[in-house]
Amino acid sequence: MNKETLEKLTEIYGDAFYILDTEQFRKNFSELKNAFSKIYDNFNIAYSYKTNYTPKLCKIINELGGYAEVVSDMEMEIALRVGVKPEKIIWNGPYKNYKKVEELLLTGGTVNLDSVYEIDKIKDISKRNPEHTLNIGLRVNFDIGDGVISRFGFDIESEDFKKALRLVKETPNINLIGVQCHFATRSLDTWKPRAERMLKLLDGLNLNPSHIDLGGGLFGKMDESLKKQFDTEIPAYDDYAAAVALLFAEHYKNKADKPLLLIEPGSALVGDCMQFASRVVNIKDVRGKAIATLLGSIYNINPTLNKKNPPIKVYAMGAKQTNYTDLDFGGFTCIESDYLYRHFNGKLAQGDIVVFGNVGSYSVVLKPPFILPNFPVIELRGNGAELIKRGEVFDDLFHTFEF
Repeated sequence: MNKETLEKLTEIYGDAFYILDTEQFRKNFSELKNAFSKIYDNFNIAYSYKTNYTPKLCKIINELGGYAEVVSDMEMEIALRVGVKPEKIIWNGPYKNYKKVEELLLTGGTVNLDSVYEIDKIKDISKRNPEHTLNIGLRVNFDIGDGVISRFGFDIESEDFKKALRLVKETPNINLIGVQCHFATRSLDTWKPRAERMLKLLDGLNLNPSHIDLGGGLFGKMDESLKKQFDTEIPAYDDYAAAVALLFAEHYKNKADKPLLLIEPGSALVGDCMQFASRVVNIKDVRGKAIATLLGSIYNINPTLNKKNPPIKVYAMGAKQTNYTDLDFGGFTCIESDYLYRHFNGKLAQGDIVVFGNVGSYSVVLKPPFILPNFPVIELRGNGAELIKRGEVFDDLFHTFEF
């Protein structure tokens, strides 16, 4: 990346765009899988589509042998369109379109039940299709000491969970293929407890599912400047593997039929695989405060609004720069709190391009259609670029409205 490259890219794609790095994505997948597999060999990754469902990324996961973890019929359709076989699709989530659920089950996919309301729906599907075996998983919820009551899955102490167990035990054409949990915290300290509680639960119920899925919630790779803003150490892939895979290796060391261990990372794979380039539109002084306005917003790079500054690099594009102290980068929206970066110290000029790193998680998928359509996604290839997603236009947003 340099001034000349950015000048060429802006001529083609405009003054704001995302830059995808699929080679880093492949590398992250391989490193994470290897970290676990070298300890517990029956292991695989189910990529969290909701984190970044760019089709090219989803296709790479499939090519590398991973699973698709989806939470809607929209995401299921992405998986099917990029060539994922139904048996490699796992459907989670608190709401499901049961017409599409039935289609997935009848073709060999897995659906994880999240709450009691789904039991009758699965019963109906099983009765309508007695000749088909339905691969059903149970999403479970228990205390892992993180101080959070998760809203996902069956409380394992509840009557609802007992009803779910009766469903899978008493329905002849239901195969309890897996048991899954999900906790949003990425803290390494919570991974060993979730694995221990899962193994204890299965032993107590005398269940031997084909796979055990520990869900997502892992930190990924990030720049040192970003790591320093967290109040905890950022674990490496090997740290998570040591916390979990060792337990599984020990637990199943004398057993011939070892279950597949699955995890569902999103940010841990894609967080550092995307950047966002944005032109400085203007710089002004407001009551002694320097503020630069960019063609881009916090919703482009950090729609979860977590208050952390991403890694940045400023590219001087020719205008005379001024040295600033405590400058803030504001977005194009009319929201007062729309700042992409706070407290910048360094040289900057109108027309410069700022490149923000570590924006691969949720940015493209969670950015609202607010004020402006979203920007293109490209990948640098040699001296050129491949268009991954064209920039959105008016009709993309408004063709569903009646004028």
